[in-house]
Formats: sequence, C-alpha cells, structure tokens
Amino acid sequence: MGSILEVFQRPDFLNQLLVHVELSVVALLIGVAIALPVALIVYRSPLASALAVNTGNIGRAVPSLAILALVFPLLGFGFDTALVALVLLAIPPILINASTGLRQVDPQVIDAAKGMGLSGGQILGRIQLPIALPVIFAGIRTSAVQVVASATLATFIGGGGLGDLIVLGFQRNDLAVQIGGSLAVAVLAIITEVSFGFLERSFTPRGLLVARERRNK
Repeated sequence: MGSILEVFQRPDFLNQLLVHVELSVVALLIGVAIALPVALIVYRSPLASALAVNTGNIGRAVPSLAILALVFPLLGFGFDTALVALVLLAIPPILINASTGLRQVDPQVIDAAKGMGLSGGQILGRIQLPIALPVIFAGIRTSAVQVVASATLATFIGGGGLGDLIVLGFQRNDLAVQIGGSLAVAVLAIITEVSFGFLERSFTPRGLLVARERRNK
C-alpha cells in the first residue's frame, strides 16, 4: 500500500493528472458545443433526427482505441490529436440524448403553449429544454465518464495524461505504478459520475422530480 501511495507523490504525477483533466474537460466542452446545436437543428425533422441518432449510435459503437488510431495518421502525435479523438468520442451520447429528449416532449404540452401565444423560441426555452434537460444531462454525464476513461489511451499518441503512468508501470514491470495510475483514473471517473449526477438533479425542474418520485412509489 505504501508503494502505491508513493506513486501519488511522484513529481510528475500532478502534471499528468492536470493534463488528463484538461483533455477531458476541453473535449467535453467542445463536444457539448457541437452536439447541442446540431440536436436543436435536427430534432424538428423525424428524418434528420433519426439520421443524427443512428450516426451517433455508430459513433458509440466504434472503440475508443480505434478512433485514436484513425485520427493519428491525419494529425500525428500530440495533445491536439488526442483532443480531436476525445471530442469525437464525446459527441455521440450528447447528440443522441439531446435530440431524443427534445422529441419526447409531449406534443399536447407544446400545443397548449402555442395556444397561450408563446413563440417558437419561448416554447423551446421555457418548456422543451427544461423538460428534456434530465435526458440531456444524462447524455452529458455518460459522455464525461467515457471521455475521462478514454483519455487514458491518449498516451499512445503522445497526448499525455494518467495513461503515461500505467504504460510506465507495464514497461518497468512495476505493479505499484500500474495500480496507482489505474486508481487515479478510476477515482477521477467516479468523481465525474457523482458530480454530473448531482448537477443533473440540481438542474431538473422540481415538477419533474415530483412526478418521477410519484411514479416510483
């Protein structure tokens, strides 16, 4: 146990952790910035929405390492290459959940809002987005955890991060370094899951929470 704790005291550990977090956060933010506008554009069209969801499902089916391998010949080694690959991994869950959540809003609710004189933008901002928000946040949470875990593979294309520790442990046959690096990634993924779960509940309208609790009784 002591040798594992020593891994966290290595002079390069903090830098590797910060690079891992930076990769994950920037990739997720770019993924959200791309996926949400696309979902807002396509959700009104059943054909475009189905195309976006199916494309997202294909993207989710591609292994993380395969995406890194596809991006590497185009961009070479480095942080930016790993970032592009992680953005491609981040987009599908967000796009799928956002477009699905917006389309699942009850049409009768939308018709009632139109009858009250709300414009399209008001209906989207005041009704559709708040109702779809739990589903959208679930997609962001899934994407965030996936990105944090997959950022470990960035080491294979020179992206840095905590994957460097795990690879170093394998190279030196040092079990403590392998376990230390793996534990750091696991803890980071758990913190991400819990944090986004809290945010999802915080941003969910209270009426939806009450309705959900009633259904569960």
